Amino acid sequence: MKPIASLSLDLDNEWSYLKTRGDPAWESMPSYLDIVVPRVLDILRRRALKITFFVVGQDAALEKNHRALRMLADAGHEIGNHSFRHEPWLHLYSEEELERELVDAETSIEHATGQKPDGFRGPGFSVSETVLRVLLRRGYRYDASTFPTFLGPLARAYYFMTAKLSKEEKEKRAKLFGSLSDGLRPLKPYQWQLPEGRLMEIPVSTLPLFRVPIHLSYVIYLHVFSPWLARTYFELSLRLCRLTGLSPSILLHPLDFLGGEDVPSLSFFPGMGLTAEDKVRCAEHCLDRLQALFDVRCMGDHADHIRDHVKLPTVTAQFTP
Repeated sequence: MKPIASLSLDLDNEWSYLKTRGDPAWESMPSYLDIVVPRVLDILRRRALKITFFVVGQDAALEKNHRALRMLADAGHEIGNHSFRHEPWLHLYSEEELERELVDAETSIEHATGQKPDGFRGPGFSVSETVLRVLLRRGYRYDASTFPTFLGPLARAYYFMTAKLSKEEKEKRAKLFGSLSDGLRPLKPYQWQLPEGRLMEIPVSTLPLFRVPIHLSYVIYLHVFSPWLARTYFELSLRLCRLTGLSPSILLHPLDFLGGEDVPSLSFFPGMGLTAEDKVRCAEHCLDRLQALFDVRCMGDHADHIRDHVKLPTVTAQFTP
């Protein structure tokens, strides 16, 4: 029997990348969902894969996106909550603001897809004790916002170098992609201990021992330099997961399936010099290898399997200010 793995896609849209970068063009809400959603669904259908799509509430609130988002639910995929405004500084929100953020996202997502989400991933891996407390109170089954790597500050520095941000905007984004201390968080699922109860956490997987990213955006970045290196890195990562008993939770993004010719406005993003054909070829190889070595499920099914078969350790919900 193959070990379990889960697969999810953070459905960040064109406007959300521009917003995080500080580009005012985001206000016109440009969208590539009509391009990327059919492309990804076709790849998943041919492999009989059911995954989790973490949807942004603001996208679900716009009628122009309803057709693409409904396609996800109609194809049998799980729908998760990726916040309403996709602001990677949720740790700065008050509890009342977080409550409204989640309610607005849930309402819009359920209206657009027919599914009320009960799994959450914070934009930019943003999480705090307050976020977890609100999720628990609202009945969420799991959170999937932690990213146990030491490379967060390096990714943030690169982002600041290429973005057009004011001092105030940089302060808001001061925890974008996490801190060095995030690299010490557990790789395997666990339970957050809160005064009100416990909430399951399923971390985005990083390479066991070395804790460097293994999700597809990083593999595709390696593909820019060497397709062989990218394939070998991902293969060795999966083998090491099996060797160490880690059931990987692998993360996808829309830009893993979109080339520079699809979205010229995002040419600043790493890997956008590749064509869509090159990216899809790399992505399909990685999905095939993941499926060959693991029983790949959506996040909700992974959470149910963990709850039924694994005794989870407990971690006190503490975050650096």
